[in-house]
Amino acid sequence: MKSFTRLLVLFVGLLFALPALAQNPDRQKIESAKIGLITNRLNLTPEQAPLFWPIYNEYSDKRRDISRQLRQSNKPGGNSAINELNESVELKQKLVDLEKDYNSKFLKVISAQQLQELHNTERMFNKMLMDQLRGN
Repeated sequence: MKSFTRLLVLFVGLLFALPALAQNPDRQKIESAKIGLITNRLNLTPEQAPLFWPIYNEYSDKRRDISRQLRQSNKPGGNSAINELNESVELKQKLVDLEKDYNSKFLKVISAQQLQELHNTERMFNKMLMDQLRGN
């Protein structure tokens, strides 16, 4: 019950914090909110946390870089349409390969249930953030 209460408090706090973050999208504040949510949702043990976060940070950085490249490849430019499509498919495949690679790394530190919760929490956080940025 204690962890549920802690999660509820964090979630409510996050909901109140997101409008402020949307007004001033300070990356550090957003990342801090995301880290807090992930920490609470995964219930990392003291043994897991110091092993988990370096892997997660590396994964997150690589995923961000590939996503940035993907957004760039989808912008109209000098490449032919077929080249743009092929580049987009290759970058999407890189994202899939990255997730598969890091899933195995995560599973050395956290359980399969925690890994599933990580992916669910990331999707939930991104949806909440986008909703706030859109003003919903």
